[in-house]
Parts: sequence; structure tokens; C-alpha cells
Amino acid sequence: MKLVFATHNPGKLQEVRELLAPDYEVIGLTDLGDHEEIEETAQTLEGNAWIKARTVWQKHGLSCFSDDTGLEIEALNGAPGVFSARFAGPEKDPQANMDKVLHELRDQKNRDARFRTAVALVLNGNEYLFEGTVNGVITTSQSGAKGFGYDPIFSPNGFSTTFAEMDAPTKNEISHRGLAIKKLVAFLKEN
Repeated sequence: MKLVFATHNPGKLQEVRELLAPDYEVIGLTDLGDHEEIEETAQTLEGNAWIKARTVWQKHGLSCFSDDTGLEIEALNGAPGVFSARFAGPEKDPQANMDKVLHELRDQKNRDARFRTAVALVLNGNEYLFEGTVNGVITTSQSGAKGFGYDPIFSPNGFSTTFAEMDAPTKNEISHRGLAIKKLVAFLKEN
């Protein structure tokens, strides 16, 4: 089965392809020749996921799914949350975002955080939502070169490494996106 993942992010696309292989062929927006950025204007992760999935369904008529992920830091009252990609500005610069988080937490003892992902699926015009959450802490410095986004400063509970230090199978097994996608896959297998 072929599904469109409503993203231009190559890191996300590769991660999701690994999670859905070999049963599903996942293509991104660029594979469709669609280079238009879909505006994420909702105030929730779920809302942004729905905007992207519905836009692709309406524009291309193809079954698709999309996600929105937020890093929610306890000491920052849940920030950056829905604004995770743009935390340091509209440029969506991952390094600047990590630098801002580390700067804002520099005097904080409480470094508890969680990653939360909402996955919206439009399958033949019907809509479904799946979520995944992983709890952990923000490290005091960056470590690791794998992954993307905030991975070099997030260490999941029960691990002494960051997501950016983990191999893809380990990260995909426990990550917020991995957990949400597993729910999506279970649903697709049943339907």
C-alpha cells in the first residue's frame, strides 16, 4: 500500500519509512512534485497535523498522514510545544532552537521534558488520530550526531544517551513518533 506522508523533512520521512517498511511504501510531498509549504496555523499539535493531512487529501486525492511534534519542557511551562520548530525564530533553525532551550534552562534543576507526537490519517476520506509520548530530560549540552531537531539534547527516561546517540532501530522503538506510528500501523493492519 502506498501512503503519502505530508512532509518535506527528509529526516522525518526516512524515520517513518523505516517504521513502515516493508508493508507500506511511503512517499513525501517532494516525491509528488509538491514543494509548497503547508502553513501550520493551529494552536495544538493535533490541529496542525489535521491541517497538513486534509490539505494533501484535498489537493491530491491521495490517502495520507501527517504529524506534528512538540517538545514540552516542564520548567518552561510546556514550551516550546506547538512552536518547537520555530522556537528561536521563523527560520526553523534546529541549532538555534537547541541553543535557546539550553540557555533558558541554564539555571534550572528541573530538566524534565517530553516529546509528544500527533499523527492524523486521512484514509479514503475517513479521518483517524494517533498519539505517542516519550518522557525524558533535557541534557546540559549537546551529544550525538544522529537524528534531527532536538535529538542531541533529549535523553529519554531509562537511557543514559540522547536520541542523537541512538541507532535508528533503538530510537524508533521508544520514540514519540515511533509509538504514534506503531498505533497507525496496527490500525492499518486491522482495516
